Amino acid sequence: MAEQQQFYLLLGNLMSPDNNVRKQSEETYDNIPGPTKITFLLQAVRDVAAAEEVKQMAAVLLRRLFSSSFEEIYPGLTVEMQTAVKSELIIGIQADGSSSIRRKICDVAAELTRNLIDDDGNNQWPEILKFLFDSVNSQNTGLRESALHIFWNFPGIFGNQQQHYMEVIKRMLVQCMQDQENPQIRTLSARATASFVLSNESNTALLKHFSDLLPGILQAVNESCYQGDDSVLKSLVEIADTAPKYLRPNLEATLQLSLKLCGDTNLTNMQRQLALEVIVTLSETAAAMLRKHTAIVAQSVPQMLAMMVDLEEDEEWSTADELEDDDFDSNAVAGESALDRIACGLGGKIVLPMIKQHIMQMLQNPDWKYRHAGLMALSAIGEGCHQQMEAILNEIVSFVLLFCQDPHPRVRYAACNAIGQMATDFAPTFQKKFHDKVISALLQTMEDQSNPRVQAHAAAALINFTEDCPKSLLVPYLDSLVQHLHVIMVAKLQELIQKGTKLVLEQVVTSIASVADTAEEKFVPYYDLFMPNLKHIVENAVQKELRLLRGKTIECISLIGLAVGKDKFMPDASAVMQLLLKTQTDFNDLEDDDPQISYMISAWARMCKILGKEFQQYLPVVMGPLMKTASIKPEVALLDTQDMENMSEDDGWEFVNLGDQQSFGIKTAGLEEKATACQMLVCYAKELKEGFVEYTEQVVKLMVPLLKFYFHDGVRVAAAESMPLLLECARVRGPEYLTQMWHFMCDALIKAIGTEPDSDVLSEIMHSFAKCIELMGDGCLNNEHFEELGGILKGKLEEHFKNQELRQAKRQDEDYDEEVEETLQDEDENDVYILTKVSDILHSLFSSYKEKVLPWFEQLLQLIVNLICPHRPWADRQWGLCIFDDVIEHCSPTSFKLADYFLRPMLQALCDTSPEVRQAAAYGIGVMAQFGGESYRPFCTEAIPLLVGVIQAPESKVKENVNATENCISAVGKVMRFRPECVNVNEILPHWLSWLPLNEDKEEAVHTFDFLCDLIESNNPIVLGPDNANLPKIFVIIAEGVMSESVKGEDGCSKRLANVIRQVQVSGGLWTQCVSTLNETQQKAIQDLLNTA
Repeated sequence: MAEQQQFYLLLGNLMSPDNNVRKQSEETYDNIPGPTKITFLLQAVRDVAAAEEVKQMAAVLLRRLFSSSFEEIYPGLTVEMQTAVKSELIIGIQADGSSSIRRKICDVAAELTRNLIDDDGNNQWPEILKFLFDSVNSQNTGLRESALHIFWNFPGIFGNQQQHYMEVIKRMLVQCMQDQENPQIRTLSARATASFVLSNESNTALLKHFSDLLPGILQAVNESCYQGDDSVLKSLVEIADTAPKYLRPNLEATLQLSLKLCGDTNLTNMQRQLALEVIVTLSETAAAMLRKHTAIVAQSVPQMLAMMVDLEEDEEWSTADELEDDDFDSNAVAGESALDRIACGLGGKIVLPMIKQHIMQMLQNPDWKYRHAGLMALSAIGEGCHQQMEAILNEIVSFVLLFCQDPHPRVRYAACNAIGQMATDFAPTFQKKFHDKVISALLQTMEDQSNPRVQAHAAAALINFTEDCPKSLLVPYLDSLVQHLHVIMVAKLQELIQKGTKLVLEQVVTSIASVADTAEEKFVPYYDLFMPNLKHIVENAVQKELRLLRGKTIECISLIGLAVGKDKFMPDASAVMQLLLKTQTDFNDLEDDDPQISYMISAWARMCKILGKEFQQYLPVVMGPLMKTASIKPEVALLDTQDMENMSEDDGWEFVNLGDQQSFGIKTAGLEEKATACQMLVCYAKELKEGFVEYTEQVVKLMVPLLKFYFHDGVRVAAAESMPLLLECARVRGPEYLTQMWHFMCDALIKAIGTEPDSDVLSEIMHSFAKCIELMGDGCLNNEHFEELGGILKGKLEEHFKNQELRQAKRQDEDYDEEVEETLQDEDENDVYILTKVSDILHSLFSSYKEKVLPWFEQLLQLIVNLICPHRPWADRQWGLCIFDDVIEHCSPTSFKLADYFLRPMLQALCDTSPEVRQAAAYGIGVMAQFGGESYRPFCTEAIPLLVGVIQAPESKVKENVNATENCISAVGKVMRFRPECVNVNEILPHWLSWLPLNEDKEEAVHTFDFLCDLIESNNPIVLGPDNANLPKIFVIIAEGVMSESVKGEDGCSKRLANVIRQVQVSGGLWTQCVSTLNETQQKAIQDLLNTA
């Protein structure tokens, strides 16, 4: 008994507000053995005399024990003990305790049952099912509530008996929903039904069977909201998110109810926002279904706009120097976010007509709040209504610019907001069309000295504008921009010293950086105007509240340095480096959330780009903090729904619902910094190459595990990008060190290709892997690697075909419309992109291993053959042919044993309607002639008339066809050069000469020039013509080649061409004749070639 009393004391201390007491008690509690904990906790829960909060705490701890340590503790209990636990819980629920204790014991029972369903779906606690049936039919309301609560908490409680009990479950829920006397039973049964539907979201038949319970859920939503309980409404939002098809039979009613609740100002803001959330979520999860109910959606738009008008008057707004974060619970923010999401979800074609008139009316309202909301709404829909707004951008921009002069500062602020947003959403069209109007309006608004908040936002809009502004458009405004920015900067520096205000200065510094970044070398004349002031800020702005200003100034200095280039920046470089180093040495004193850290890290990387190899000396100082930031480990937690309620997203936690009452929480602080730091490590490896070798080992040890860092895509991308770069850095240490490093990363890269969930990241990882193979070459993979890689690539190809089938099925769906088709086409492009990466990896293997890899390749052969079947989409055929091109190029003559699989399709593809397919086929014929060997001879002969047909077709030189045509011309050249016996060279050669030069495909152009040199150097009579009559034409071809950069000074081919020209130079008359046919640009090109080659 004394022990039990001590345990009660311990439970009390676990709830103590005193941190030390609580910590100590937690340690004591953790050290109690599991079975003892269970005994004590059960006794506490069942002890009538114990204090209410002690019992509650005991129940919560017992549930957590089953939730987190079930496997460690429960199976080790004796059978008697296990039976006692089960029966005590059931008796506890039946006892006359308070309803909150009863609920908590139900949670324990549900958690225990969840763990007692075995792998075959048998519930090892049949008594709990009997208890459920008895309780739900009991006269005792408390027991009925308990049964529903357990079922709500764990809807999978019936295990493999669910189908058998289906009618009983349904009857039980219907009966409780119709309980006229007890509203809480109606509420609970609605939540339980929702929970059951959610846990069976993919079972279409079940959703259909339970669709007649939806009206009851909707009724409960309505009732409970007016009782101040939004739990059923939250369940409805979850259904809209996870099982939207369940709502289809009653979609109209669901939308009507959501609209009604959203518009009822008697309800709390939270409830109204949740009701709106139902509609907005559906626009994302079931857009096509919702597009059939546009009338109701149209009624929700004014609701969102009305929320956006819900703003407070605030005297201090204009002069606030600290920007407090948006109040995410406010109606204004919720309305704006809803508009943004519904426009993206349903598309502009539907949303813009619904909203345009409303916004126009709001902008003419005498009350500033309406004008403010109208402008903010315009900003919000830009992304979703992109195409439709682009068509009327002229009238929108002219109208919005008027509001930069509005009498109310918050409306001027909203006008800047709309301009900044449009500058991003519609770049670069927006910049090209409206640069003159927009720049002058923003500069004028920036002079609004009495409203710093407006000034700062005008500066922010200017940043958005210049970031995406083509350099040539910005240059004419540089003088005026720089002058304005300088005047404001000087004035605001004074204000900082006198009043300590910094908001505008922070933005202006970034505006200067953005202008410099776009203007590049054109910023040189203004460098000395800004640099002294900027250095002054970094030296002196050392107080904590100026951290952000200092960080932004560091960013500005490094961006200006990068823009003006090494020569101009060098005199200041060492002073700037010293300033940065000083911050760096104080770096260890910086708090982890100091905004300077990420600015510093990016500034270092820019300094590295400016200084090149000279940056190496600073690495010892820079790398410590950079590695520290790149190694940040986020706080994570696995929580069940009950615990979640005590944690809020405000403290920087974000949650992912894992279903089955479980959530995964992560504290997002530091994640962006970590991603930036990883990107910067990539930058150093890229810029410094062997100069980075000292650090490759520690960086590779950091990066390889980060391929699995699923909390942030950017971190995984950086990790993937770093791999080939680190190998390049490590080359100088010799082959043994390099191989060790490769072995450290190889496994992880292959596994990451198999497990990466995000297609953008996946393509980066595959690309990097292919680059690594090319770097390491023959012998870099062992048999296990090959086996694993083969399985993964096979899986990717099979998935590619399966996804195409799924898309075809979606085209048959009753909700299919043109917007769905757009989404399907995006998915298709994604898939094809992954296919190109499969091709990259195969290319790297063929080029490294040659024919030795063919036996391994045979497991993929049938899938690649499927890609080139005539009925497949053109992209499949293109990439399938590219893979066979590689087989011919790198694995010949052995490749001929596979020829039956690809030769016919390749020859047929020469005449394909798709230029991409023709190009891949023509390239194949070229490599066949060059590398294929004897067996391919007849096919080269057969290909020639087909190639000539493509080249001579009427549209062959138009933009979309030109690359394919040039590949055909090159292929004809290769056949004449490497397989002259397959073709009548004398007949084809004059034609071939008339098709030159190739201007688009640089690689093939080099082949054709090489062959041309062979022909000229051997004095081929057909090429030179009688009395060298063709030489002027050849000069034109060479000059054009130099102009299109197909011929570059450093390659062997250009030396040969230069020699041809020099030989003509010595025979005066011929030289004059050749040069006189060239225009000025062509003459200059010939001169350039002679000077460089």
